[in-house]
Amino acid sequence: MPNADDWQGDVLRDLRGTAQQGGQGPAPDQSVPAPGGVPARDAGELPPPGNQEHRPAAPASRGAGRPRGAPDSRPVVDDGLAGAARRTQHGESLVSRATRGVRRIVSSSAAREVAQITRTAELLQQPVTTGRQIAVTSIRGGAGKSTVTALLGATYAHYRQDPILLVEADPALGSLPLRLGAETLRWTTGDVADIVEPQMSLLDVTGYLVQLPDNAWLLPGSQGRIGAMLDARAYERVMVSLRRYFGVTVVDCETLPAEVARVALSASQARVLAAPATLEGMTSTYNVLEWMKGLPRHVIEGTVVVVTEQVPRAGIDLDKAAQKLRSTGAAVRILPYDRHLASGGTIRTGLLAHSTRLAATRLAADVFQLSQKRR
Repeated sequence: MPNADDWQGDVLRDLRGTAQQGGQGPAPDQSVPAPGGVPARDAGELPPPGNQEHRPAAPASRGAGRPRGAPDSRPVVDDGLAGAARRTQHGESLVSRATRGVRRIVSSSAAREVAQITRTAELLQQPVTTGRQIAVTSIRGGAGKSTVTALLGATYAHYRQDPILLVEADPALGSLPLRLGAETLRWTTGDVADIVEPQMSLLDVTGYLVQLPDNAWLLPGSQGRIGAMLDARAYERVMVSLRRYFGVTVVDCETLPAEVARVALSASQARVLAAPATLEGMTSTYNVLEWMKGLPRHVIEGTVVVVTEQVPRAGIDLDKAAQKLRSTGAAVRILPYDRHLASGGTIRTGLLAHSTRLAATRLAADVFQLSQKRR
């Protein structure tokens, strides 16, 4: 179990032990930042999630939970549907990419952009004394909360050296595993709530998780079956148990006003509210923010609304809508329309539009900074 003085060092040593014993993941130092605070890979690029095999069940050593039968692995996408997906397209057209490339050559904006990315990277790489928990929710389905969760998780995993966890607290056939490129699922959030114990090591814990690139792991909400349940008490147990192992945990919650979503909002250090860029979406989101103003002040002050453009041209004036939402005390960020995100399926970060990558990185930095203010 990590000690209180150097818990990040302990978990990194556990990760190195995992890589040496099983070769089941990248070494934790592969993303060590280069001088200047920017990781060695292109700071404007995020790694593709890829398709990872599910890791085996955790060993029984070091108190790895109560004995129970291991569930069978199930595919994220049925074999009969896997071939129905069309070839993924880039987030922006070839013409747009070529035009942007020419502008970078003939203008001085490229240097300013690199400097801004460097500053953002330094914010994202700040150490934490205890694990930060970030809850992502929405007021309706289809608002883009799983997409936002996946983008935040990929960004933190890219820039940070400590382990990152993505939790799906939405058992109602959530799409987070598909968006992250997971192929099979076994253990779920409800399962792990009954298994994880304080004396377990990181090696024990990660045996129940789906490994992703760059020291990131996924804990799914279900195996794609209707009827999976996750109550607030089980959610609290699993989050309290896992917090000590991961520098940042991003939670894909149920839609409001579900009980687990409300518990996640109150227990997290920062909150993200995904809202579609429609009049209905802005109206409902404003009403939710007004309700949040009646909660302790840190709740609304630690909330970022992400307005997701799901069509090329939004049917509302985004500047006016954002101004109205900000009047409640919440921060607002725009996630621009991206053809790759709009097509669904696994998010290949190398195919995201340049503007999307920048927006996701800035959003991640904003939310992380808010989480640092709340202990």
